[in-house]
Order: sequence, then structure tokens, then C-alpha cells
Amino acid sequence: MAEFFNTPGGIAIIILAQVLAVVAFVMISLLFLVYGDRKIWAAVQMRRGPNVVGVYGLLQSVADALKYVVKEVVIPAGADRTVFILAPLTSFVLAMIAWAVIPFNDGWVLSDINVAILYVFAVSSLEVYGVIMGGWASNSKYPFLGSLRSAAQMISYEVSIGLIIIGIIISTGSMNFGDIVRAQDGSFGFFSWYWLPHFPMVFLFFISALAETNRPPFDLPEAESELVAGYQVEYSATPFLLFMAGEYIAIFLMCALTTLLFFGGWLSPIPGLPDGVLWMVAKMAFFFFIFAMVKAITPRYRYDQLMRLGWKVFLPFSLVWVVFVSFAAKFDWFWGAFARWSVGG
Repeated sequence: MAEFFNTPGGIAIIILAQVLAVVAFVMISLLFLVYGDRKIWAAVQMRRGPNVVGVYGLLQSVADALKYVVKEVVIPAGADRTVFILAPLTSFVLAMIAWAVIPFNDGWVLSDINVAILYVFAVSSLEVYGVIMGGWASNSKYPFLGSLRSAAQMISYEVSIGLIIIGIIISTGSMNFGDIVRAQDGSFGFFSWYWLPHFPMVFLFFISALAETNRPPFDLPEAESELVAGYQVEYSATPFLLFMAGEYIAIFLMCALTTLLFFGGWLSPIPGLPDGVLWMVAKMAFFFFIFAMVKAITPRYRYDQLMRLGWKVFLPFSLVWVVFVSFAAKFDWFWGAFARWSVGG
């Protein structure tokens, strides 16, 4: 049996099993993310939230998904049918394949490539095409305006996210997520992680992640008061479900990136406690809680405020930070905190 798994067929089965395990984790997590999002929003507004389907309403997301699946797919008469159907599929598939390089523990990764950050950045940059295709194919002015807003917004904040990540790459000397996490493995536990030397960038990255994933207060592409529901106006049933799933999967990916880049990934915050996948999942869940709280307590920005924040505040600040980190790493300032490749990164 062991010899079989060394053959091409056996290797293919192993890879397929690993892919299915990651997909299963993400999709099951998706059900509870939506449930948690609704429960947190309800708690802030002093409501009960989902509480009927299943124990404490835990199966509400399953019921909603089944409802979308069995509903009729309605395509507007003037829509481009092919592009209309491809748009939600594009959003969903691109959101899923980004997880191929996300490690959950030391060695627990589908593809341990040395340019993992470039891969995630390339795939996340392509996600805007799903939104643009959906808005354009709907043949309606509200979806089209929403898709244009999304394109401008996502491109604007990808620039600052890229510059923030460059600072982490300079400190680590690698674009592999495993190397980035191992560079944060120090004797001080929680205080050895990158959040401390790169402290200002944690906030910039988190806010940019909100804008990149079209989350409140930056949900301008689907602003109900202005664009009905933006690029999703004409979508129903399974295509709408795919758009929503893609959006939440992208949000969960940003939680994973925040954990890996700044908060030690699977590393234990307390020296002496074992590292492991549970720390990784717990940190991702915590950052999703922050995402949900921001949605519940912050008002929506105006579009001009959103663009000004991205181009006139975040872009210059992150660019200056890259220069600062470069000098700090080169001249070994702050006891090597910005040059981890020299201490085991």
C-alpha cells in the first residue's frame, strides 16, 4: 500500500484528498462565519439573531444555502447570459484557490512555494473581474455603477496592502508564509511577533483588508441607499449564493493573512505552550470577530472619503514605512527586530 502512494496515481489521490480537506474546512467555516456575523450584529443591536433552525440557530446558514440552491435562477432578458453566469463562478473559484498556499501548521500547506505572497496577491487582484463581469453582464445601470466602484476601490487598496507586505518581506527575507511565521518564533512569545515592530501597519493592513473585501464601512459597491444592492442587483438563487460565498471566503483569507503576517500564525503566544493548528484557527476566528464588530458599529464612508483615505493617507504612509523598514533592516536598528533573516527567519 505504501508503494502505491509513491506512484503517480497514489500521489494524485493524496493531493486530491488534501485539496478536499482544505475545501471542506473553508466551506464548513463559511457556514459558521455567516452565523457568527449575524449573531454579532444582532448582539450589538440587542436582538437575538438566528435562533430557530437547529440548536441556538446553528443550522440557519445551512437552511439559507439550501433555499438559494433550490430557487430558480432568473437571468434578465437583456443580460449577457454567458458572462452573467461566469461572474459569480469567477468570484467563488478565485477566492477558493488562494487557499492553496495558506499554511495551517508547520508543513500543513497544499503548495509550499517560495513566492506564496505573490501568488495570493495575484489571485486576489483577479477577484475584481468577477464583480466587473457581474455588473457589466447585468445590462443595468445600478449593477454597472457598483462594479465600477468596486474596481476602483479594490485596485486603490491593493496598492497599500502590497507596500505593507513588502515591509514584512524585507524583515523576513522570504515570500514564503512558513518562513514568515518561523521568523516570528522567538523566546518572548507574543512579543516576538511582527505586530510589535510593524505596529502602525497592522491597522493599515486591517483597514485596507476591509476595503479590499467590500466590507462595511467600505461596502460602497453594494450601497443599498444609492445602488439598491450594487453589482448583485440582478442576481438570485445559486449565482447570488456564489457571490456571497466568495466574499466571505475572501474575508476569511484576509483573517488568515493578518494572522500569518503579523500574529505568528500557528505559534503559541505563551512560551512553553505547544504550537499548533488550533492557535491558527483561533486567531483567524478572533480577527473575523473584529471584522464583524466593525460592520456593526461603524457608519458607511462616502466614496470620495474612501478614495482620499486610500490614495492620500495609506499610500504615502505605507511607502514611507517601506523606506524606514529598509534602513532598519540594513543597519540592524532596534536590536534586529526588522532583520529576522539574521536570527533564523
